[in-house]
Amino acid sequence: MSMSASTDASASARSSAHPSVNANPNPNPNPNTNTNPNANANANANVTRPTESPGLRLDIQGLRAVAVSLVVLSHAGVRGFGGGYVGVDVFFVISGFLITSLLARELAKGNGLSIRRFYARRALRLLPASTLVVVATLAGSWLFLSRVRFEEYAGDALSSAFYAVNLRLAASGTDYLAEGSPPSPFQHFWSLAVEEQFYLLWPLLFLLSWRLARRRRELVAVPLVVLCLLSFGLSVAVTRHSPSWAYFGSHTRFWELGAGALLALSAGRLRGLPARLAAPMTWTGLACVLAAAALYGKDTPFPGYHALLPVLGTALVLAGGCAPSRFGAQLLLARRPLVKLGGLSYGWYLWHWPLLLIGPAALGRLPGTTSVRLALLLCALALVLAWATLRLVENPVRFHTAFRGRPGRALRLGTVLSAGAALIAVTASAFPPPIGSGRSAPQLKQEMAAAPDPQLRLRQLLGASATSLPGNLAPPLPEIKPARSAVYRDNCHVAYGSTSVPPCEYGDVASGKVVVLFGDSHAAQWFPALNRLSRERGWKLVSLTKASCKAAEVTLRRFDGPYAACDTWRARVIERITALRPALVIVSSSDAGDPMYPEPDPVQQWTDGFRATYDAIGKSGARVVALLDTPWPKTDAVDCAAMYSFRLDRCATRLPEAIRDKSRRTATTDAAKTTGATVIDPTPWLCTPQGNCPVLVGNTVVYRDDSHIADAYAKAIAPALGDRLTEVLSNE
Repeated sequence: MSMSASTDASASARSSAHPSVNANPNPNPNPNTNTNPNANANANANVTRPTESPGLRLDIQGLRAVAVSLVVLSHAGVRGFGGGYVGVDVFFVISGFLITSLLARELAKGNGLSIRRFYARRALRLLPASTLVVVATLAGSWLFLSRVRFEEYAGDALSSAFYAVNLRLAASGTDYLAEGSPPSPFQHFWSLAVEEQFYLLWPLLFLLSWRLARRRRELVAVPLVVLCLLSFGLSVAVTRHSPSWAYFGSHTRFWELGAGALLALSAGRLRGLPARLAAPMTWTGLACVLAAAALYGKDTPFPGYHALLPVLGTALVLAGGCAPSRFGAQLLLARRPLVKLGGLSYGWYLWHWPLLLIGPAALGRLPGTTSVRLALLLCALALVLAWATLRLVENPVRFHTAFRGRPGRALRLGTVLSAGAALIAVTASAFPPPIGSGRSAPQLKQEMAAAPDPQLRLRQLLGASATSLPGNLAPPLPEIKPARSAVYRDNCHVAYGSTSVPPCEYGDVASGKVVVLFGDSHAAQWFPALNRLSRERGWKLVSLTKASCKAAEVTLRRFDGPYAACDTWRARVIERITALRPALVIVSSSDAGDPMYPEPDPVQQWTDGFRATYDAIGKSGARVVALLDTPWPKTDAVDCAAMYSFRLDRCATRLPEAIRDKSRRTATTDAAKTTGATVIDPTPWLCTPQGNCPVLVGNTVVYRDDSHIADAYAKAIAPALGDRLTEVLSNE
């Protein structure tokens, strides 16, 4: 989705809520009349043929079509639709509006509200199609996606079956090292989970409010208003500090469904709107939704305040549509093509995302290399599958006479479907796809430790890199991603929002020779090597690193604002270094990241920023080493190695393409020259003189993801780094 992961996990997670409800908010239609305009399947004699209700809101069907189209175009990478993920808000509001209209209609009849019947309808509407997609996606993941992540995918399938995948995704999104990983093919089920979590609470709250406000019906909305205000406040607050929980969390999304529910409670009054007001409302609302889709992007802090635009836009369309007018947005939204597409929107939403992830892999494409044209073709195929699913699965089950007036049967069917999908996921996790391997390769760590000239031996091993995974791979491929060095286990790698400088000391903590590691995660990737050297050479190692915070005194952009926490943290770190008076400070940063206030000459801006940092550190008396950024692989190296275990050459990258930003390296070198800092370029430790940068050296995988070197590789090549640092220290 893809949800980009360049700044936070949730940005890679932009996907829509499932369009799973019917467009009939009329509070007084014939209760025996079904409202689905596309539900015309008659697969067997036991299926009742639904008819269209006079109260059917065709404009809502059209709005669903617009919303799901925005999501699909966004996920396909079509330019101009970077904010298409706002479809989630559109569908949440629509769902709250329609479901609450249904609940109010039942209560208005005077027969009370059957919670059992409510959940039976939900089960028949959602589970047949979603269970089919879960099982099909799991099978596709086993066959074509990363073999090292299959157990994770099986866990996602399991949590999807029980409407908890949003919580799983939110928790994994707080793991900084997981941010660069490809998204899960089950990620789009998060919105289904959010809705069902809302509907565990809302019908009960609505029924209680209805009973307590028998004489003053306007008080029914009071508990919902309080819930919406609380949820919106949480959305704004959590978006700032924990974007993944803000995006996937139900507590930050309830207000969107609640906004639709409040609108439904006001539908009676809204039907009296004059046409001269209702028509502009609908067009304005539609414009708000489209504007959000066009103006927002992966760097927009979402949901937070930004979710107000699509939510209010959807509310205006729904409110104005309660009083249909000749020149309202119904002119567009009620057109037959959009209405038809709206009827397929649930299935299209379910199918498009796994096809976008699994389809390219099945065709032999590396992750992240899918063209827009191929993505659109896969989305078109998903639409065909949506039509087939509606005709052959959804309608035959949903309208079967066996479930008519028998909510118990529907609930039992739902239980069987959910339990069946869960059982398949658990069983599949016990039989992950095999990862092929060939003959044994030289043991990198031992070869480097025994070599009289570690750098020469490393060059030899780089040149002789195998094109298949060796039988003695160390560590095994599934253990590379979960590995966490001590700086992560001890919470010494500071998170985005924090400005603390924890006292993280390693090596020989009693030593008088202090070595400091300073920078972002591309500095922290060298910790395993430096920790080994510190133990062997009697140094005290102090690790000072922070997520995406560059060493240069340049204010970075994070979301749509300045990364102020980075500037504060950097200043505090320099104060700490001054107090430590270390012998050596190793400074390293990723070449990714953009200035908040770009200057006409970006090289000069970064040069000045690095110079300021090196000068400030130099005042402590320390020798400064500017460790340049490592070459980047073309895609997630571990996933690629699992997919092409006998074709590792497909995963290798080449110079100069592997250098993320040549100008940033120039700025670092220029700043070092003017301040007396020593520059160390790690490129020869990862690439051959001919420019080939393999993902395997000896028996060790080089990278753990799409940019960081693996802990085991860093530790293995520590002797090469140690030789260079010894040269620096000997020149004191």
